[in-house]
Amino acid sequence: MNPMNVWVVPISVAYLLGSIPFGYLLVRLFRKQDVREQGSGNIGATNVARSGGSRLGAMTLLLDMGKAYAAVMLARHLAAGAGSAGMYDVAVAAAVAAVVGHVFPVWLGFRGGKGAASALGVFLALTWPSAVGILLVFAAVFALTRYVSLASIVGAMSFPLFGFYFVAQRTAMVKFGFLFIPLLIIVKHHGNIRRLLNGTERRFGAGGGSGDGTGPETKTGMGEAGA
Repeated sequence: MNPMNVWVVPISVAYLLGSIPFGYLLVRLFRKQDVREQGSGNIGATNVARSGGSRLGAMTLLLDMGKAYAAVMLARHLAAGAGSAGMYDVAVAAAVAAVVGHVFPVWLGFRGGKGAASALGVFLALTWPSAVGILLVFAAVFALTRYVSLASIVGAMSFPLFGFYFVAQRTAMVKFGFLFIPLLIIVKHHGNIRRLLNGTERRFGAGGGSGDGTGPETKTGMGEAGA
């Protein structure tokens, strides 16, 4: 593979893998509904769980993580001839592309999820100890607050701390990827941040719905992390 393809092919493949809208596809397949017309309108795992049921939500979470993880591992394989440092740079670039693909999927008019689950998948592939740390932070915040959105935001904010601690490489691409992915997730949660500040964000499982998709939902004022 020539030097250009070492970057272009893995990044392109990662974007296409990341843009597979599993939440949309699962709800369409099993419920014959458009998840974008349910709940918050988001295609992420949380809205799928609320609108399509907890099992579909769990499947969406795992598939969104899996596609992002696969994108990074495939990029590493395709860039094997670039040397260890170059291969990791390509892997980080593919991680960015996979998360961007999930957030801006070409198949759904560039309107996707908020990237939390996909980000966790790429973090597992890039630096699994950091991913474990993020999961612990997420679990602690969620257990204390029951806000999926807040747990996702704080988990994203913690990644650079874990990532730069566990990964010794400090290339420009690594710095960019480790900062850009969390920033993108936080920016995509801007509505949740506004509701958290206003005190109108919904806790998971509270209000009209049970948190597993069995109760009625409305888009107005609904707290949604949108993985």
